[in-house]
Amino acid sequence: EKRTTMLKVVEKTAEKIFIPLTVGGGVVSVENIRDLLKAGADKVSINTAGIINESLISEASQEFGSQCIVSAVDAKKENDSWIVYSHGGSKKTGIDALYWMKKLQDLGAGEILLTSMDRDGTKKGFDLELLNKASNELKIPIIASGGAGSLDHFRDGVNIGKANALL
Repeated sequence: EKRTTMLKVVEKTAEKIFIPLTVGGGVVSVENIRDLLKAGADKVSINTAGIINESLISEASQEFGSQCIVSAVDAKKENDSWIVYSHGGSKKTGIDALYWMKKLQDLGAGEILLTSMDRDGTKKGFDLELLNKASNELKIPIIASGGAGSLDHFRDGVNIGKANALL
């Protein structure tokens, strides 16, 4: 029921807008991804399911192309590193975020949606240190998320953080 409702929302949205549409939330299988792409999504975002089952990322990118697969990463700073959180940012995984993003790239993710949990909702700007480190270590595009509150923050996200896109 919930899945059917989501697919209907994607279909109706895809009929009305003509910009790339990325859909995420509750995606746990290649079949889910196929259904969302058929419904009109251009890309599908995967977070927790990819942590639980890494092969989902590689299978999906092989089946549909890496350009369709966005890996969402929720990271929180701890000492001198960042740790990945799952389940909507509620569960600490213990996985180093930079390590995980490189692994996601190797598994076939086409983009990373990187959310700084420390900055999310603060309107104090993106975590430029995290963005910069990720941008320097990865070849795939990074979408910066968490913390934007002014146009200057968007400028800094690109110029200092080296993000490819901003949320």
